Amino acid sequence: MSKKIKEKFEVIEGETIDACLDRIKAAGYFPVRRTEEPIFAERIENGKVHYVPVNRKIVYEAKLIE
Repeated sequence: MSKKIKEKFEVIEGETIDACLDRIKAAGYFPVRRTEEPIFAERIENGKVHYVPVNRKIVYEAKLIE
């Protein structure tokens, strides 16, 4: 079975960006796009709800090396 032309790779918790890029290369892909999504937590202060960024999710879109 052949590999997909495009694949998404997420930086796993505790993994560095360089390690993720090495994992992409080892799988036979090269990164073409990087997206970041903030992760928020609800905090209640003085009876009001505030959303505070606590982390981020980094996802690379990669294409198959031909």
